[in-house]
Amino acid sequence: MDEGGSRLRRRVSVRKRDRPSPGSGLAAGSAAEPRQEREEPGAGSRRRRTAEVPPLENNDSGEDMFGDYDSFAENAFLAQVDDVEQQYMQVSERGKHAAGRSTDGRCLESGAAAAGSFAGSETDERVKTRSRQEDVSAELDILYDVPSSQVLYFGNLQNPPDDLGNQYIEERDWNASSLKTLNEELPQNSIEQHQQTDDSPSRVRSGSEENRRKSLKEHLKSAMTGNAKAQTPVFSRTKQLKESLLSEEISVAKKTIESSSDDLGPFYSLPSKVRDLYVQFKGIEKLYEWQHTCLTLNSVQERRNLIYSLPTSGGKTLVAEILMLQELLCRRRDVLMILPYVAIVQEKISGLSSFGIELGFFVEEYAGSKGKFPPIKRREKKSLYIATIEKGHSLVNSLIETGRIGSLGLVVVDELHMIGEGSRGAILEMTLAKILYTSKTTQIIGMSATLNNVEDLQEFLQAEYYTSQFRPVELKEYLKINDAIYEVDSKAENGMTFSRLLNCQYSDTLKKMDPDHLVALVTEVIPNYSCLVFCPTKKNCENVAEMICKFLSKEYLKHREKEKHEVIKNLKNISNGNLCPILKRTIPFGVAYHHSGLTSDERRLLEEAYSMGALCLFTCTSTLAAGVNLPARRVILRAPYVAKEFLRRSQYKQMIGRAGRAGIDSVGESILILQEKDKQQVSELISRPLENCYSHLVQEFTKGIQTLFLSLIGLKLKFSSKKSRQEISRWAAVVPSLPTGGRTQENGPIHEEVRPPRFLLHLGIATNLDDICHFMGGTLFGVQQKILLKEKSLREITVEWLSYLTEKGLLQKDVVDKSKEEIEYSFHITKLGRASFKGTIDLAYCDILYRDLKKGLEGLVLESLLHLIYLTTPYDMASQCVPDWMIYFRQFSQLSPAEQNVAVLLGVSENFIGKKASGQAIKKKVDKDIVNRLYLSFVLYTLLKETNIWSVSEKFNMPRGYIQSLLAGAASFSSCVLHFCEELEEFWVYRALLVELTKKLTYCVKAELIPLMEVTGVLEGRAKQLYNAGYKSLMHLANANPEVLIRTVDHLSRRQAKQIVSSAKVSATNPKEWSPLSCPSACSSPPRTWVLPFCEYSGPFLMPISLFIPRV
Repeated sequence: MDEGGSRLRRRVSVRKRDRPSPGSGLAAGSAAEPRQEREEPGAGSRRRRTAEVPPLENNDSGEDMFGDYDSFAENAFLAQVDDVEQQYMQVSERGKHAAGRSTDGRCLESGAAAAGSFAGSETDERVKTRSRQEDVSAELDILYDVPSSQVLYFGNLQNPPDDLGNQYIEERDWNASSLKTLNEELPQNSIEQHQQTDDSPSRVRSGSEENRRKSLKEHLKSAMTGNAKAQTPVFSRTKQLKESLLSEEISVAKKTIESSSDDLGPFYSLPSKVRDLYVQFKGIEKLYEWQHTCLTLNSVQERRNLIYSLPTSGGKTLVAEILMLQELLCRRRDVLMILPYVAIVQEKISGLSSFGIELGFFVEEYAGSKGKFPPIKRREKKSLYIATIEKGHSLVNSLIETGRIGSLGLVVVDELHMIGEGSRGAILEMTLAKILYTSKTTQIIGMSATLNNVEDLQEFLQAEYYTSQFRPVELKEYLKINDAIYEVDSKAENGMTFSRLLNCQYSDTLKKMDPDHLVALVTEVIPNYSCLVFCPTKKNCENVAEMICKFLSKEYLKHREKEKHEVIKNLKNISNGNLCPILKRTIPFGVAYHHSGLTSDERRLLEEAYSMGALCLFTCTSTLAAGVNLPARRVILRAPYVAKEFLRRSQYKQMIGRAGRAGIDSVGESILILQEKDKQQVSELISRPLENCYSHLVQEFTKGIQTLFLSLIGLKLKFSSKKSRQEISRWAAVVPSLPTGGRTQENGPIHEEVRPPRFLLHLGIATNLDDICHFMGGTLFGVQQKILLKEKSLREITVEWLSYLTEKGLLQKDVVDKSKEEIEYSFHITKLGRASFKGTIDLAYCDILYRDLKKGLEGLVLESLLHLIYLTTPYDMASQCVPDWMIYFRQFSQLSPAEQNVAVLLGVSENFIGKKASGQAIKKKVDKDIVNRLYLSFVLYTLLKETNIWSVSEKFNMPRGYIQSLLAGAASFSSCVLHFCEELEEFWVYRALLVELTKKLTYCVKAELIPLMEVTGVLEGRAKQLYNAGYKSLMHLANANPEVLIRTVDHLSRRQAKQIVSSAKVSATNPKEWSPLSCPSACSSPPRTWVLPFCEYSGPFLMPISLFIPRV
């Protein structure tokens, strides 16, 4: 280089993994002591300074990031990229060979002395550049299916960023910002090699050749590992110090929390960074006094189980989050958080993903069809599982069976009072009982705002109890009767005292339209403050919202007009230009309705608009009270009813608990509107205590006690400890068969010295009557048996249900000991029973499902997805369906011959549907459940074809929210059927088919958008925006710069951009429960057929190895 040349920057790159490449052995000597040279201009001479570089370090932490997932499997993406790399290298070699011949000719002419000169090097580079330009089209063809980030990587290997390569970079017209990002993120090995300028062109060529041979696989693996750690390969000194400080604080906190010291560390035994993150992400600078008291309880410090109860909006969740972070960061154990609804799970995932990225743990979603069973076992980073009640139960089952239940350090249950509510309560009770029985080191934390019989729950969970009446904002309760408003006062004789008369001037028209004076009540608050109006039904929500807007003045239209216009625009964007006509009329006034008839996207947008203040009034159903947290200055209960049922005390407390926003309002108000006829019932409502929680384990028998017995007997305990294995081997040497109850028929009782512990007498959690009864005694039902059992004992109930399961073919019993007066039996689970509990199938439908799948094998129609969709349509939703027969007949007549053949196989003819539509009498009996289920299958089939919920809603005259619930239910049930089939060899054919169907039902979008939809917070509308902006895979998002995302994607806030990138980094290193069997490139058109390879099967092949199924 001449004196005027620019200086080359020194970069030291340390790769996490180093795989030797061809020719690396020749350079071993130089590689052992890498040297870096920098030229300095001098007076007629060149001086070189050499910098010592530390040796490369190997890091094997990648195994922890990827778990059991094999990124280099035959069909994996990295393997495909490797093939593309080889093709690319062949093209490059051809170009290099042509350039080499030209260069050799020039070198012969100029002589040996000129070979090492700078001019010779420059000539050689020009020739290479021309040869590369000739092969540009071939390269682009090969790299067409590779993401843009990998194209840049190839370009970087081919063109070092020095002065000699700048011309080619300009000719390729790479974006400057992309090159900057490339220099920051991609390994700098190629840059360093080219900086080592040499006088010999052959050495330059050999260095370039070495760089081209670097493994792209290793680069991708290293990049994904770095993404999961939320770091970039090159750190600033400040960031290194911060990371070092965090690591040191976690180490100190771990020692503190394990000791008996009263020193709580920087932030309740957590690093100070956790406190800073709460300030940054949630604006929480200081804890309430009760939160401090609860976190410093002896029971919490000693890791005893705990139940705590406070009024709604008291800050219960923050205490649970701090305890979870202690377990994840200090004790280094996994955590399970169980929440009641999918929407709350997704909200919590969104809120805690940023903490996971910053603090180094995984946040995994278990809801709907999402979740991996068993979860990935990680060596270093721990996982926070956030699950619904049903998925939490399945997760615990999988951990028990794999011997990993001890890795679960903490289980947090929100809304613990739901243990007394129907089948979901029974499932929650089973989950907690199994944890208590199988793991003595797992701590359980339960929280609720509406608990009464806490003593029973304490005995069941073996827990301490903490309660407080703290509310951050004072709540005043009022009742409205006619024009008078009364304040609830427990000290008064009738429970209330007169407060004021409602001063409102109503016209005759307004009195007829609004007899309850809702307009007057809400206009006292809005638009400066927020208000919630709870209505008995969904239709009433819509009517009330419209009625209020009819009588609001036009001044309300001007309040935050621009923001409300933006809300309408966003609603249209997520609905393909569609907008509910009611919302179109009410949103300009700052009013909207909120209930399950809206899609989840619509509800989310409206909730965000309400939280930001663009909307000031929601008319909603009671489900909002139990869902996401949306507080208001005033809460109005339109009537003391939920549908046709009178309000329960717990429901009332949840609704009025939304009144009062911490940090905004000084007081919260609730107003219950009632008629004279309801006065007595309301008086009892406001004065009586909360309802007690009672076990539903026996009452919900198919989802309760029957399922419990199947899992107790069917779960195979895995003994991973060396001591346990030694005890099993020692006892098995004396007694050949397990279980025997500690006896052999020939020799009588075995010696006491070799009698196994109780838990070694069987392979399941409990397999004989005594053990099952012992387990039942530890459940909430066992605690409350004196109240719940009037005629039979617990043992009699157990015997009765075990006999029922045996008769149904789900269990079998074997005689263990005939020597006793009462014959002792041992139970084991049948294949059908195992499939039922592994698939979490409601036992009321398991035999019907088996029969349907068996019948499907006889004539499975694969020319369309209709038959498969029918098999995965939920039975419980079909029983509640009321078809519109005219729509049914119209949709039936539009089916293709193959699709009509599906209906014929099911026993539903066009003649039958036509007679129902015309109202004619029908003599032939047809199963009502099959007819209804087929109708719902038509809805799902149409939705998968059109992927537009609005058009399907109009076509079938169904609410959008119901269709979306049906889709979510079908996706979840499809996943259950898949697990059911995995346990039965005869259904091997369904396994591959259901994998793809489950994915299509989960996302219901075009194939190219599915990878983006796996990122938390990215829904269909946002996925389309990202895809059109060039982000076509998880890795693209994981490597994205949030600031660039904001500029390239419309209506994306900085917080949302950071959340998307953080979630993508987690998802990129977190394999899903299922993966696509065919992986068409996001850059190319989807294939016309799917090729579905089946799993291995040892029996006779009834069908071809591969099936070609037309796209819907």
